[in-house]
Amino acid sequence: MNVIEDWCDELKREAGSTRTLLERLPEDKFSWRPHPKSMSLGQLALHTAGVPGGLALLLNEAISEASVVPLPEPTTRQELLEALEWSVSLAESKLREWGEDGLRDTWKLVSKGETVLEAPRIDMVRTLMFNHVYHHRGQLTVYLRLLGIPVPGIYGPSADEQ
Repeated sequence: MNVIEDWCDELKREAGSTRTLLERLPEDKFSWRPHPKSMSLGQLALHTAGVPGGLALLLNEAISEASVVPLPEPTTRQELLEALEWSVSLAESKLREWGEDGLRDTWKLVSKGETVLEAPRIDMVRTLMFNHVYHHRGQLTVYLRLLGIPVPGIYGPSADEQ
């Protein structure tokens, strides 16, 4: 079993589901948010699209400084889809560059010189690069439901597709 190939396959397969979801998002609702503390639909969508590549960059260095994640709002659906393509391509490239040996390396997140988190890169790839996307993608399906927009199936048909 080759972890890199398995993860590259998962990355591309899951990107297809994310793409299907992003294609449903209405541009005229990008500023909508379900609660004042929530990200807007557009912010959440752009963040979700960019997570794999953004985290690949973060995880690329042995030690990374914690920073505030910018949350811009896109203006078009095409912007979301292009961000997803860039992000997935970059993440796949980094996975291949690291290889299985690089995945075993220790990665550290620091804030002002203090260690916030330290773990093998392989753990952070699974948790941050993969699971983080699935979490936000689930949030996006709730946003769609609240907006009355049919939810696409992610792992089989949704209630709207039966």
